[in-house]
Amino acid sequence: MNHNDPAQYAVQSAYSDPGAQAALFDALPTDIPGLTAVIRNLVIHYRGGGIEFTGDRYDEINHRWVSAMLATDQRRNGTPLAVPREPFDRIVGCCRDYTLLTVSALRHKGIPARSRIGFGSYFANGFNHDHVVVEYWNGDRWVMVDAQLEPGPAWNFDTQDMEPGWFRSAAEVWLGYRSGELSGDDFGVDPSLPLRGGWFIRNYVFFQLAHLQGDELLLWDGWGAQSGSLEDADLELTDEIATLLVASDNGDATASEVLAARYAEDPRLHPGDQIIQLSPAGHPPVTVDLRTHAII
Repeated sequence: MNHNDPAQYAVQSAYSDPGAQAALFDALPTDIPGLTAVIRNLVIHYRGGGIEFTGDRYDEINHRWVSAMLATDQRRNGTPLAVPREPFDRIVGCCRDYTLLTVSALRHKGIPARSRIGFGSYFANGFNHDHVVVEYWNGDRWVMVDAQLEPGPAWNFDTQDMEPGWFRSAAEVWLGYRSGELSGDDFGVDPSLPLRGGWFIRNYVFFQLAHLQGDELLLWDGWGAQSGSLEDADLELTDEIATLLVASDNGDATASEVLAARYAEDPRLHPGDQIIQLSPAGHPPVTVDLRTHAII
């Protein structure tokens, strides 16, 4: 997929495809404030929503495909998506799910949209939380939107058209970390958790590439070149991919073409037919067949 060609992002991926639930999107607004308000009515964050979910409800965070998210919502609620849901009745998910549902709805309307992987500086002072945001093509440029956030004065920026700097791509952060300009300890899931640092940033570079190539994977999936430490990790590969990603974001069409070719050809970069799914709850890893959607 050429990152500089908006038309390629107007087509549903295997992950964003609403499948049999597609008609639910027909009635949704195309304006970003209206659409993201509907999405926030559908999803509740598994860590930040103020409700502690367990069992099958917690496992909703593993809804890899939009079709599965919408099927769960309809089994529980059975009403048009814009009809208000109580927080407890929403789909349990995370930033990736707010984003992917928004991307799916925009693509359904023929509007190019994609998910971006990186880190947000706006949730806590001095720490950058891992995050996923939306980009959509408005006809002239890519506009960045944080679909998870309720717009308003609580934020020092426009959540519906984010200025550069509030969110940094994983590739940007990796290159800053490698140059010594950024501290790895300032980037991760939470400052109280060990899920941060150089190894974590490195893995997110591969998430960034995968999402841009239409494989909008769960943030706890593992494959290929990813690793739990920097020891014996291929840092030169990561440097190369991160450099190409930043160049592509800056409009370098050749970098986009190289990334697409590398992603298709190098098994370290793409998930293939199977993925290792980890668990934020600490459950044992499982293998998921991406063709059949089955745990094997």
